[in-house]
Amino acid sequence: MPGKISSIQEGSVADELKILPGSELISVNGVNLRDYIDYKFLIMNEYVELEIKNPDGETEFYEIEKDYEDDLGFIFESAIFDRIKPCANNCIFCFVDQQPKGLRDSLYIKDDDYRLSYLQGTYVTLTNLTKKDKKRIAELHLGPLYVSVHTTNPKLRAEMLRNKNAANLLSELDFLKENEIPINTQIVLCPGYNDGDELKNTLNDLMKYKSIIQSIAIVPVGLTKYRKEKLKKVNKEIAKETIRIAENFNKTVKKNLACVSDEFFLIAGTELPDKKYYNGFYQLEDGVGALRCLIDDFNKRKSKIPKSVKHKKQFTLACSVSAYKAFSMFCSEFNKVDNIEIIPVGIKSEFWGKDINVAGLITGGDLINQLKNNCFKNVIIPSVMIRPYTNEFLDGLTVEDIEKELNVKLHITKDIYSVKELFELLF
Repeated sequence: MPGKISSIQEGSVADELKILPGSELISVNGVNLRDYIDYKFLIMNEYVELEIKNPDGETEFYEIEKDYEDDLGFIFESAIFDRIKPCANNCIFCFVDQQPKGLRDSLYIKDDDYRLSYLQGTYVTLTNLTKKDKKRIAELHLGPLYVSVHTTNPKLRAEMLRNKNAANLLSELDFLKENEIPINTQIVLCPGYNDGDELKNTLNDLMKYKSIIQSIAIVPVGLTKYRKEKLKKVNKEIAKETIRIAENFNKTVKKNLACVSDEFFLIAGTELPDKKYYNGFYQLEDGVGALRCLIDDFNKRKSKIPKSVKHKKQFTLACSVSAYKAFSMFCSEFNKVDNIEIIPVGIKSEFWGKDINVAGLITGGDLINQLKNNCFKNVIIPSVMIRPYTNEFLDGLTVEDIEKELNVKLHITKDIYSVKELFELLF
């Protein structure tokens, strides 16, 4: 299938050729493309032939001379041009199955595609790899991949993923090790299943693969109010135990390989570790070290906070419940500045339920309901609340809907691990 072009980078080769958004890339050098991997491989040349289908349906051919490594400037609707490899599992903790009816169709799609794992850092279970997939991974050395481990106990993994193929994890990891494919791994901790001694055993089994493992992220199971099956949530005792297990494992391997997500420290009521703990912050998007990055970045910039600003500025800062403590501390410092008034509001997830407290799952409705009686005309939100490449929240409401309903201006910060944009807005 063709690669659908959503936009063109300004000043790029495609822009100079006046190729239009909405066009489709049919082939490169006569080869039909499966995905963005094929695209990047085929354009690595000084001479490239393109077959493009314009929005009006007309097909055109282009002959391009360029520097070897130059990109063409296409931004595609999806990194996968053919069919996304679907998930064959039915995990007991699957978030997709914990959603209400009536949302966008795309939110119910379960993917388990190694290509998205390589290109975008999504997690794969390795339960659906074919011989062709493995050959391509090995030949192109596609890594790092992001692997959902959960447990190395074959019987338990098959039970948790509800797929008999899930029991073959270790043989798939053997394949990756043999081909020196680096991986980042994830363990979704489900109390009563893969915690405690099972977690210890899993980490011990993973020691065999430490030559290719860049990181092991341990995250608590996320439970929405729509869950039909009963699962226990991580409590204070389990959080403390999990932190200890990860620390003991790291001492054994003499490297901070296993890191628990920020939420474990919040649940346990203990201080966040310093940046050395996170060993390079490989899994920030999984909530492992995000708060530490924010706090450290604030501390670096704190000395630059002025004593006053010329014009009065009033902002409401809408954040997740998990980040509220950190942002409250930041705002207390900002409010010492003459003419600055900024109020942090931890937005509770009324849509998903009280046990969900991350910014990426806050909906437009949550913002409206919780800010309608408590906000200034300027509201700051992180970009993770918005669907990528759109202006929509998960519930389908748009940025414009929120601004109109609350009579505010939304300021959307792109870098959720830094306070740089916050400083720029205020000062």
